[in-house]
Amino acid sequence: RMYAEERQQEILQTVEHEGRVSVSALAQRFAVATETIRRDLDTLSSLGLLTRVHGGAIPSRSDEEPDLPTRLSTNTAAKRRIALAASAFLPSGTKPTVLVDAGSTTTELVPHLADRGLRIVTNALPVAEAALALGTVDIEIPPGSVRGLTHAAVGVDTVRALSRIHPDVAFIGCNGMGPDGITTPDPDEAATKSAMVRAASRCIVVADSSKAGQRQLVTFAELGEIDVLVSDTSLSDAHVSLFEDNGIEVVRA
Repeated sequence: RMYAEERQQEILQTVEHEGRVSVSALAQRFAVATETIRRDLDTLSSLGLLTRVHGGAIPSRSDEEPDLPTRLSTNTAAKRRIALAASAFLPSGTKPTVLVDAGSTTTELVPHLADRGLRIVTNALPVAEAALALGTVDIEIPPGSVRGLTHAAVGVDTVRALSRIHPDVAFIGCNGMGPDGITTPDPDEAATKSAMVRAASRCIVVADSSKAGQRQLVTFAELGEIDVLVSDTSLSDAHVSLFEDNGIEVVRA
């Protein structure tokens, strides 16, 4: 007989892998009453581990987006490993163009941009400032309104400018990734990220494993639109299978 804690752990894994679970299906799977499953879901919801919806549950989603300083000080070692592994996908050749999104993990990529003869396009002020300090890259910043929480240029002008360029590769951050695609909380930032995905010949998402199974408000890219995901070694095998099944090359650094 399965203990409640074991059943709840399996429920969490199912929610993260499938993106949604129903009370009836779980009751049938575990051969328990629907009331038992509802109590399990209520318990997990009270702990902030998932979000209850009518008839079931979905992955937890925080409506409060952390600011950039908070993200820069979170999972720093993993983000540096991710950035190092992601640098293997930097293009070579004559003045290739690299599009770098805003975010704490993309910022860690900057030290790897030196002495490569790159043209960098970024909507992130911290990325531009750090790249300027290298002194060996050309930097372009698209127009737009700077979002205070992420220090990123966003908006109609930013999206329009991105639609006119054709970078060799884009390195993009996110707040969530799972069956519903790659997600972020802010619609303006999502529109900018979508424009980056459409613009680049190759799209590489850099995100630590805490983003897996999280679903934020706006999907800015379907899984099939992403070429490579670089994450850390804590990314679960289930999530690796999900992403690889959608044609994404997965690197765990």
